Amino acid sequence: MAVDAESRRRGDDDGNLSDSVTVGEDTPLLRSETASSLTARDGSPAILPGRRQPVPVNLDSNGLEQPLGRGQAVSIVLSLWALIFLQAANMSGISTTQSDIAADLNAYEYAMWFTSSYMITMSSVAPLMGRLAMIFSPGVMVLISSFFLSVGAFVTSQARTFVVFIIGRVLVGVGAGGIMTLSLILVIQLTSKRRRGLWIGITNAGFTIGVSTGAVVFGALLPVIGWRALFWVQSPIGILAGFGVFFSLPKLAMHSASKNKTTREKLAGLDYAGAASLTLTIVLFLFGLSGKIQLLPIILSLFTLPIFLAVEHYVARDPIIPLSVLKDRGILFSCFSQLGFMASRWTVLFYAPVFVLAVRGLSPAVAGSVLIPTNLGFGLGGLVVGWLHIRRAGSFWLPSALSLILFGASLFALSFVSNAASPGGLYVLVVFVNGLCTGAALNYSLAHLLHLSHPDLHFITTGLLATFRGFAGSFGTAIGGGVFMRNLRDALTAGFIRLDGGSVLSEAREKLITVLIGSPAAVSDADFLTPPEREVAVAGYERALKVLYTAAALVCVLACVLQAGTGWAPPPVTDEEEEEIEEAIAEHDGVMEA
Repeated sequence: MAVDAESRRRGDDDGNLSDSVTVGEDTPLLRSETASSLTARDGSPAILPGRRQPVPVNLDSNGLEQPLGRGQAVSIVLSLWALIFLQAANMSGISTTQSDIAADLNAYEYAMWFTSSYMITMSSVAPLMGRLAMIFSPGVMVLISSFFLSVGAFVTSQARTFVVFIIGRVLVGVGAGGIMTLSLILVIQLTSKRRRGLWIGITNAGFTIGVSTGAVVFGALLPVIGWRALFWVQSPIGILAGFGVFFSLPKLAMHSASKNKTTREKLAGLDYAGAASLTLTIVLFLFGLSGKIQLLPIILSLFTLPIFLAVEHYVARDPIIPLSVLKDRGILFSCFSQLGFMASRWTVLFYAPVFVLAVRGLSPAVAGSVLIPTNLGFGLGGLVVGWLHIRRAGSFWLPSALSLILFGASLFALSFVSNAASPGGLYVLVVFVNGLCTGAALNYSLAHLLHLSHPDLHFITTGLLATFRGFAGSFGTAIGGGVFMRNLRDALTAGFIRLDGGSVLSEAREKLITVLIGSPAAVSDADFLTPPEREVAVAGYERALKVLYTAAALVCVLACVLQAGTGWAPPPVTDEEEEEIEEAIAEHDGVMEA
């Protein structure tokens, strides 16, 4: 029989499964609204068409077959935090080690790819990792992700050429994409609505601690142990943390909806064509926007995107991203708003240390520490709103919009204080406020998205939002990096032409500009630049940063408009939409309609 839409939106105060709920053989075993909200009008468990007969399972308040022990909880939290730290530290740490790596590998001209290769890979594999977690279980995928991260870190540490270094960064990016997606999925699945806001804030705090302290640790240890040791030491930590999560997850979190299938059957059912076309689309688009804009990859991505959509709609039996989800205005606008918002945020995370290195002329360790106040604000903002405000299910339209507006205002302010003349305390205050607004906006926007989407699709929409947030890192570093590099090169070229009193740069000046772009630390090296040359270099960085943050603020305006366009009430569910939702649920439960 059909499931009444209104009754499916109901649940207990915490959104938990009751002790007497029954679960079908193919029902998702992780606790979520996807599994917990299926009830008929009379309150009895609903049986969807085509589902196998349910079997009773005794569940605790979180939907687990057995309570999560304190030791298990501690192991999961600590292990996930270790993986989150490594994933985040690889984003920010490269900013303080870039100069030494570029010099060692003689790759000044290609230094921006140290970060772009990592971020592009991470974004490309995120949707596939989330889908694989629903087939092979999150525990297995966490272990696989940690393996890729560990192997990639070791390969990176042993690199003697630019190509091998990038291969290592790509492998680390594969692992990081899984960690980013799986950590959010586990939080959603293993916590109740009442505690969800707090735990999402704690998870976000883990990411922000990794980003802030990662740059500090990398910068402080760089002159002591060298950049190679900074990477190979991540290898044993990553694999141990992966095993810590794998062996600590409770039984229901360790099995997927397709647990009765063999590994060959699971692999045969994967949407390889969809995964390949989506990955190719992302890689081509971001590659075309990285550094100097290349039209050919961008044009090719516009052809591969329709191929991906056609595969998902007409070919894939179990698509990575069901198109029925993307048709929802609230979900679609939320995802694109997060894309613009977090892409703008990444300009702060990556270029704040660059500002301190090049403009302020401070050491790599001090440059990395500039991320501490902004990420302290990030963690504080998410924890406060999760603890005090997000303690219910419902609309958070106004808080989401206001937090994004304040975030954009802080970016605009940052464009005016990113220069040598501004007081250091004022700069620290602005980046702190920027982080505070970021943490609040992330928590509010996720809570509002869960309100807008159908409860039975929360698992899918949560993974989709995590994917777009992953895209944002690549967009922020690739597009933002392109804007920054082009403006920096133009400013340095114009400055040195004025300094030399000619009309054309000499070959020596061309080489100098290449080094200054690839190595921000070289700007403050008194043995490398004369005072007039340093003045030109500092002015070039100031101009590039001003343009970068102004552009990021404009992108945030668009993100605010999109977030406001999501609306504050979930759309009514028609019979046709109800049928599409059931199809999407069946696809992601591995259930074939009868």
